Amino acid sequence: MKNIFTGIISFSLFIFIFQSIACSQVKNIDEYSSITERADPTADTLSDWSKVPSGLNISFADIDTRYPRSVAPDIPSSKILQLSGWKGERISGQLLLWSVEKFEEVNIEFESFQSSSSSLPTNIAQARFVRYVITDYFERGCEEANPDDFRSSLSPDILDNIKYFDIEPKNVRPVWITIDIPREAEAGLYKGKINIESKNKNLQKLDIAIEVKKKTLPLPADWKFHLDMWQHPTSVARVNGLEVWSDEHFEKMKPIMKLLVDAGQKVITATLNKEPWNNQCYDAYADMITWIKTTDGSWKYDYTAFDKWVHFMQDLGIKGTIDCYSMLPWGNELHYHDASTGKMVNVNAKPGSTEFYEMWTPFLQDFVIHLKQKGWINITNIAMDERTPEDLKAVVDLMQKAAPELGISLADNHQSYKKYPFVRSLTLGFNSPFTKEDLDVRRDNGLVSAYYVCCGDRFPNIFTFSNPADAVYISWYSLALGYDGFLHWTYNSWNEKPLEDSRFIRYPAGDTYIVYPDRSSVRFERLREGIQDAEKIRIYRDEWKEKNDLESKEKLEKMNKIILQFGSKKESPELYQELEQAKKLLNDWAE
Repeated sequence: MKNIFTGIISFSLFIFIFQSIACSQVKNIDEYSSITERADPTADTLSDWSKVPSGLNISFADIDTRYPRSVAPDIPSSKILQLSGWKGERISGQLLLWSVEKFEEVNIEFESFQSSSSSLPTNIAQARFVRYVITDYFERGCEEANPDDFRSSLSPDILDNIKYFDIEPKNVRPVWITIDIPREAEAGLYKGKINIESKNKNLQKLDIAIEVKKKTLPLPADWKFHLDMWQHPTSVARVNGLEVWSDEHFEKMKPIMKLLVDAGQKVITATLNKEPWNNQCYDAYADMITWIKTTDGSWKYDYTAFDKWVHFMQDLGIKGTIDCYSMLPWGNELHYHDASTGKMVNVNAKPGSTEFYEMWTPFLQDFVIHLKQKGWINITNIAMDERTPEDLKAVVDLMQKAAPELGISLADNHQSYKKYPFVRSLTLGFNSPFTKEDLDVRRDNGLVSAYYVCCGDRFPNIFTFSNPADAVYISWYSLALGYDGFLHWTYNSWNEKPLEDSRFIRYPAGDTYIVYPDRSSVRFERLREGIQDAEKIRIYRDEWKEKNDLESKEKLEKMNKIILQFGSKKESPELYQELEQAKKLLNDWAE
């Protein structure tokens, strides 16, 4: 009996150990998940792969190129990635994997980076498999049309966070390499390895060389480039099936908004009443402030969501302004909760009308009181977007009477700003530039002057079909024209299926968002790269002006001359080559 009992115990122990081992080999869903990639809609699926060697082909590749998924790469084999950057800088590279066979559970790991006297840990490096998303091309600009009326293709843009990936036969899979150089790193040349494995079998080892320069970038919160990308909280709630403004909603927004903070975002996007843009996105903006008309006809305002949102973004690291949209909503419609009936009431409050003044005057007065209590009065702007001079005048006149303490933020495509030199933050359309005289006056008064691109601007832009270098060029263009920064009308206004198809009704693909649910993108990483360039240039300018010796004057003159060539509105191979050379010079000067 004892032997039988012992046997049962031994067998049970064996089963337990076997199950433990088996379970340990099962990949976590977050490490080995599946996003549905659309079938390739182009004739590239007929491409010839007969000359591709067997096995998993691996090579580093150009980060300015989007490689088609169904075409075997015709590139020189490169087994070493050479990068350089300042301390505190994020630098990027691209690795390509392709095969005529299937390789399962491909995994990429880094070894530590060693210099002659120091080392950098492996966790400074990240390899993210790049997913393909449906895109189109610049054809209709802002004209409304059915996306299916235009030819489509696949664009590699989504940076996935999974650890394991299956390489399908006759497929190309880019891998985005990101390295965050520690601020405390010693300057020098560091060498490391990147290991590509499949099902625990080592396939190849490639070399990475990182030249860490002597100079250090400030923290993103201290960057001077004025980045303003409009956030869309409601979109995050819808994609994740969460109640808007719930604790779960805010928790889900943390990683995606932290990406924006780490790129140097300076503005919190807030709303004042009903959807400011007449619902031009897939998701309408949820109310941040609830207007309530009481039974005695007086007004009350619930700022709960507004306060929670602003505190949330400030806690993440945005210490700049709060831009509140809009006293000029597209469509002029406002709404409020009627306490007498318990229903929402819509009102057409055309600027300058009786309804406009009767609704906005008490709100502005109450809003000022609330902002003073929160300590936000000096950083809050009433923000308006592409409205007529007549409408703008109605707002300015009312604000000067009811709330002169509030600032104004304006995205202007009518040159209306010339009548209002006191506008705190002014962004002009790409094709309506400032004059040098206007810029000088605004700079002397400490006012923000920037530019924006939208669906009607072919280049530079951040569509999913744009050259990845265009996202870098955006900052250089800003510097060339003497601007303070850049605005884009949406950061994360996701469409119905953002991880599959980046098209949305009237806009060129990718115009409505630059990041994906829980994921960064090639476009966003390159945009951040350009902002880092702008910060380097600012640091050089400050240093050389302070030194004011002959060598510093010559360097400053040379750099300013180089920057001016990036004020072009026409893309060309030569322009991209000049950009690459200018970026290299920024690092060379660091020595």
